[in-house]
Parts: sequence; C-alpha cells; structure tokens
Amino acid sequence: MRAIKVKNEDDVAVAMEPLAAGEVIHVHDADVVLTDAIPAGHKFAVTPVAAGQPVLRYGFPIGTARSDIAPGMHVHTHNVATALATNGSYRYDPAPPAPVQAPSTATFRGYVRADGSVGTRNEIWIIPSVGCVGRTAERIAARANEGLPAGVDAVVAFPHPFGCSQLGDDLAGTTRILSGLASHPNAGGVLLVGLGCESNQLTGMLNLIPAERRDRIRVVGAQASADEMAEGQAAIAELVALAAQDVRTEVPLSRLTLGVKCGGSDGLSGLTANPVIGRIADRVGDAGGSVILTEIPEIFGAEQMLMDRCTSRETFDALVDLVNDFKAYFVRNGEPVSENPSPGNIRGGITTLEEKSLGAVQKGGHVPVTDVLPYAGRVRRAGLTLLEAPGNDAVSTTALAAAGATLTLFSTGRGTPLGSPVPIVKIASNAALAAAKPGWIDFDAGAVLDDGLDVAADRLLDRIVAIASGEPTRNERNEERGLAIWKRGVTL
Repeated sequence: MRAIKVKNEDDVAVAMEPLAAGEVIHVHDADVVLTDAIPAGHKFAVTPVAAGQPVLRYGFPIGTARSDIAPGMHVHTHNVATALATNGSYRYDPAPPAPVQAPSTATFRGYVRADGSVGTRNEIWIIPSVGCVGRTAERIAARANEGLPAGVDAVVAFPHPFGCSQLGDDLAGTTRILSGLASHPNAGGVLLVGLGCESNQLTGMLNLIPAERRDRIRVVGAQASADEMAEGQAAIAELVALAAQDVRTEVPLSRLTLGVKCGGSDGLSGLTANPVIGRIADRVGDAGGSVILTEIPEIFGAEQMLMDRCTSRETFDALVDLVNDFKAYFVRNGEPVSENPSPGNIRGGITTLEEKSLGAVQKGGHVPVTDVLPYAGRVRRAGLTLLEAPGNDAVSTTALAAAGATLTLFSTGRGTPLGSPVPIVKIASNAALAAAKPGWIDFDAGAVLDDGLDVAADRLLDRIVAIASGEPTRNERNEERGLAIWKRGVTL
C-alpha cells in the first residue's frame, strides 16, 4: 500500500513512502497521476478542489484551498489555509453512545494505596516547593539511590524553577500541581523540601494533600534546619522503610488511570499511533477505568466531536467554556488560535491545526466524556476527562501526572527522549522512527498498516500490562524524568 485515503469523501490521500512526480498511484479504485513529488507522510489530491472550498481528510475539513487544486498535486501549507475561527459556536446534540465492548479481562500488578488509588511504581519522590532548593533535592536523591531495598524502584527528585515571585492563580497552579504530585499513587513516599521564605509555603501544599496520604509525607525546611542534607537523608530512610513493605497486587484494568498525549506528530500519526492509542483508551474505558486527554489547543477544529460525547449538559457546557477560554488566552496575548503545528509537524506532513486536531482526538477512542478539569485538577470520574493544559510536551505530561495518570501513552512521528514523573510509553507512528530510535521508542505503531488496528492494540495492551506491572519504559531506563509547570502570570 503506497498511499491511504481514510474516508471515501476525502479529497486527499497520504503517501506511505516517497512518491515521484509522474507516478501513477492507485487509491480507492482510482488511478491518480502525480504532478508533484510527495514526501512520505504528506498528502496529494485525489479529487479537484476549487479555491475557497474546504479540503476534506478524515471526512472533515482540514482547511480551505488557497487556490485551485488538481488531482495529483501536493496538498500542504502552500495551497491550504486554516479556517479556524477565534470564537466557536457549538451545539449540544449528544450522539448515541458507542457500543460498549465486553470488558477486558486484562490485569496488572499494581500498588494499592490507602486512598484506594493504584500505582504502577513504588518510588520515593523528592519535590521542592521552590526552585532555590531544586539542586538540594537532587543531591539528596543522588545519595539516597545507593543500596535501595528490593521493592523500592527509585528515589527521584523533581526540580523546577518556580514557587516564588508568583502571584494569584499563577502561584496557586504551582501549589496545586506539586501537591497533586505529592499525592500520586506511584509514590510510595514523598519528601517535600522547602526553603522557608518562598511564596509557595509548605503548609499550603500540605493542606491540599488528602489525609490518607499524610503518613507517607515528610518535610524538610532548609532555612530552619541545621543540616538539611542530613535531615533529608533521615527522612528518606524512613520513607524507604515504609515503601519496602508495599507489595504488588493483581488488579483489573479498571484500576489503571491512563494519560494520552502526542508530540512531534506527522502525517501518519492520525492513521497509526493515535488510533491504536484510542483502542487502548476504549479498553480501559469499557472496563470502567479513567482516561485523561489534555493539550486543549490541539483539539481546536475537532472539539465538536468530543462535545458530542459529553454525558451531560453540565459537562458539555464546561468543555465549551474550556475551549473558548483557551482561545481567549491566545487572543489576549495577540496570537492566532491556529498557530499550533510545529516546524516538525509541518515537515512531517501536517498542514493545519484542524488536521492535527482531527488526528489527535483519536487518542480518546470512543470513551464518553464524563468530566472537564481545570489545570492542576485531579481525576475524579471514570470515562474520558478533558484536562486544561497547553500542547507543550513537558507541561502537559506533568499535568497528566498531577491529575492522577499512573501511565501515559505518547504517540510521536518525530521522536523525543522526554520523560515525566510517571512512565511514558512512546509509540512511534512509523517503522522508520522505531528503527532509527530504539532507545526512545517503546512500541512501533507502524505495524498497524500491515496487521490492522486490532492486532496492534492487542500487542500494545500486552506491553502496557507489562509496564504497569513494573517493566521500565525507555525514558525510565534513560533516566529521562522531569516536570514542567505552566507559567501564566507575572513574575515579580
């Protein structure tokens, strides 16, 4: 198969390999003579499109033709423009729910915590309240990782540059993100390291941590301590002793909280990696588990598809507000709402934000939308939750973790070594990337083109079960771990 047309009504097909001008390509019972060379992952026209008319892919408009487009022409940024509007007008018209499949019988071995949540890891996390003690946290972690007992996976520090010189909602977001991480089920214990004079006081973070998690929290205030390193080491020793008593327990797939994310997408992401992630989302959702989708600017142009799956008018209204508020955020800062596809996205064949979004929302499968959360909110319902966060990979993966995701599926067509506080399963959209970067990639979704989505989803689920049960991901093996906080306000 040298090219794929997704829907019968589509105006374009996607090249599976580089195609030369003059070649005759057979697509959906028709032959198309290429007038241009088409790079792999890029689109060419299979039907004529007049200037000013919508260009269809996935059965939906991905933009408007800038000029007449004839069959065989390369379809990309030079001849297609976004049609996104600043303010969306949305309808509440719930679609019939997708048929629920028989719940998966898959299980994984996780850590059942006192609050009922289930972790996929048993680590000790060191979280600084402020950037000033970020290096202190790292120094404590480096010493503590020597000679850990069996059952304690690692001691990990998560430095960041924030926690002081912030005001209002900006400071509150930092506090909520860090307290969400401190409450995470993947942490068998948490050491909070503060300085003492910072805006993000440790007491404010502690007040947001549920009572059921408090016995696994220790605190060190550097300015008040005679020796913060020694005090930190002693606190870590206590937490390690507690975490060493934890054991993995067989639990159903419904106990998994799954984050879904994409980064460095290409023209194949919406054909391979994102749909196979969607199949996994369906299996988790059908089993009664929770799936979290974020990157709100990367649903612009496809948001109505998610709104149609909202299970209540309240959820629909919250999603409309979230989308329109995010668009207003762009406008307040003098930026167009459509300025999202990165240079890497464009080189990979993605033309407009609408096209990127139509591929990206497939990661949510057909799971009903049951909740909408603000930035730094924590998951509270089964089904699909929409979480406020930007598309930035580091910020959004951190937001997913703070919301409660215990494992994140991350599709990519370009590749990245990025890690986050929780395991990230990197899923390549194409076999070439998987072969070129085996040290980054956990799963090759390029096989979807040969084996189909169901077979690929079965294989991916097997990998997810193994990883949720303790097998390290590539980013964990590479010690690629970190967090990033969304900075939205004034810095003093």
